[in-house]
Amino acid sequence: MFARAMHSPRHPILAQIIPTRRCNLDCAYCNEYDKTSEPVPVKTMLRRIDLVATLGTTIITLSGGEPTLHPQLDAVIARIRSHGAIATLITNGLLLTPEYIRGLNRAGLDYLQISIDNVRPDKVSKKSLQVLDLKLQWLAEHAEFDVTINSVLGCGVRDPEDAYRVAVRARELGFPSTVGVLHDHNGQLRPLEASHRAVYDRIVSLGNGLFSFAHYDRFQEAILDGRPNQWHCRAGGRFLYICEDGLVHFCSQQRGSPAIPLEQYTPEHLARYADQPKPCAPLCTISCVHQTAMLDAFREQPRQTLAGILERRRLRDPAFETPPLVRMLDWMFLNPGRRSLFGKLAVRLFGVTR
Repeated sequence: MFARAMHSPRHPILAQIIPTRRCNLDCAYCNEYDKTSEPVPVKTMLRRIDLVATLGTTIITLSGGEPTLHPQLDAVIARIRSHGAIATLITNGLLLTPEYIRGLNRAGLDYLQISIDNVRPDKVSKKSLQVLDLKLQWLAEHAEFDVTINSVLGCGVRDPEDAYRVAVRARELGFPSTVGVLHDHNGQLRPLEASHRAVYDRIVSLGNGLFSFAHYDRFQEAILDGRPNQWHCRAGGRFLYICEDGLVHFCSQQRGSPAIPLEQYTPEHLARYADQPKPCAPLCTISCVHQTAMLDAFREQPRQTLAGILERRRLRDPAFETPPLVRMLDWMFLNPGRRSLFGKLAVRLFGVTR
């Protein structure tokens, strides 16, 4: 994914596609589900996967609604993998069983994310650690794919301490954890209260990888402080959101723009919308869109972007030392005299032909 993102500025890095709008929960803060929609027919889903892959998409994420309500999700995942794309799944986890997890293994799933909102279910959310802990144990025992547990802070969260407890339990089971900030129904910023910010800092102190976007990217720091971000959103180009009706939107919170049928979406659309400024960008909290933009920042200004990441990490952890692998990659790719040689070798190694 990273090699292709560095090599080509126009293909989609990540596409979210909806196999069903229906959900088996009704979380009070969510606007991405209904209770009546039928699953998208599997033949239609497979055709949409083919079309998204034809655009050169590297990661295809199945989201919802609740995607595990689709009766043939394993076939959809297998189709993603048949194109050589990375297959990921965002789920509430309620339908996971040992056999279902083994089915995801067989289909070739690469990555799964579960967001857990609280320790015990309440009126806002039933996605609780109490309900899902056994599912997490099954994932730890049976999953052959990567699993990340996401806890949340922000509006609607009754007890911010729950997010810390979720993060700690994730680490106990061997899973990496992230923490997100809930947005309003337009995907816009709601700054954290002081008690939530304190919990966020404690979660970060548990430690995470150098390139953990959820903890160390500067956009998250601005969100926590209620400040707008100055960045260029590349949704519609580098990031696509395909709804259950097969329309391409900028993201889940901007449905209706541009709302072009996937069958009619072209490389010209990718270029146009990646370059188009978005008025919602300064107060956006949609982390996956920011992540794709950060990859383009690496491509366009690699040394400056890496230096910023390292600097922010040292501010949090004065004892931090740059990992040897990062130093090696810096030596190989960020020196003008060596970049061309090692770049060509990397392109061959990762099979990038475009």
